[in-house]
Amino acid sequence: MTNDRNVLVIGTGTIGEPLIGLLTRLKHDLKLNKVIFHKRSALKYEVAKVNSLVDQGAILAVNSGKEDKFIELGHTPQMTLERAIDISTVVIDCTPAGNENKELMYEKSNNDNKIFIAQRSEKHNGTPYALGVNDEILKKEAPKYIQIVSCNTHAISRIILSLSKDGPNLSFGDFVCIRRANDASQNDGFIPSPTLGVHTDVEFGTHHARDVSDLFYTITNEHLPITSSAMKVNSQYMHAIRFSIEIKEELTLGDVIARFKEDRFISLTQHKTANKVFSFGRDHGFYGRIYNQAVVCEPSLSVFKSTKGSTRVVGFMFTPQDGNSLLSSLFACLYGLDGDDYKNRLNISSLFLKGEI
Repeated sequence: MTNDRNVLVIGTGTIGEPLIGLLTRLKHDLKLNKVIFHKRSALKYEVAKVNSLVDQGAILAVNSGKEDKFIELGHTPQMTLERAIDISTVVIDCTPAGNENKELMYEKSNNDNKIFIAQRSEKHNGTPYALGVNDEILKKEAPKYIQIVSCNTHAISRIILSLSKDGPNLSFGDFVCIRRANDASQNDGFIPSPTLGVHTDVEFGTHHARDVSDLFYTITNEHLPITSSAMKVNSQYMHAIRFSIEIKEELTLGDVIARFKEDRFISLTQHKTANKVFSFGRDHGFYGRIYNQAVVCEPSLSVFKSTKGSTRVVGFMFTPQDGNSLLSSLFACLYGLDGDDYKNRLNISSLFLKGEI
């Protein structure tokens, strides 16, 4: 690993913007040299956003030939995108064009000592990774390209692990992803009423279950017996997931709650509305976010006796959209900087995780 400790974030959207802010606020703790961000288009309505990121200590990089457009808006680009990639140890792509950028830029760069992280749910953009789920894959494969899985993939994977012992231990799982229409920062994509999804995957239902299975496949070499469905609702707060999991153990409701409480990546809540949970993150979370991988609604939990020696666990959970994937992005970045010592840089329990909301 190189000692440059420069990190480049490409994109300033709903994922890129908070990640840049997170890195700049933790710059001293992480012993980063430079936090660089790339902005593709010079937009008048985003002047305040760019200025704020620069004021926090981030460095603006733009495409070669577009410097004048940014200067006209009052910005001071300090380098081109090509230069930023060249001097960065870790490159985190938060755009919808991660696969295209990989082919056009990253694979052609001098990348012997670089790690490229895709902060999207695109396939074929690297080794799937979620903090606390398949960390051993980093040591085993030492991947140069890492794909941070989606927020719902984080949440479903966490629930499965939390209820299991020594790896996934389920006979079957079904998940209904009730997705918010769009992010609170977005103007487009909102819908007037609940909109149902369709099952496009003959084995898993929707990509959500397939993505979870693919994540666990990196460590088990087996696909999970799970299915998923999805729908959108006219809300901007949080995704919610209804889960029904058959565990190969006899568990009581008390056992289930105890396992969730023991898992630092899960937060329990008595709230049954997304706005209450979302508001807690805004008011009490680092950088206004919840970083636990799932927020389980305790009053929604039920257990049913299934076949002999098995228990079906049913309930609802909220998904902390960008928060859980941001934490995985942060530690994938630290892996690129510190190698196998990446977990020792931050105490995430005290800084990020909440046992109860």
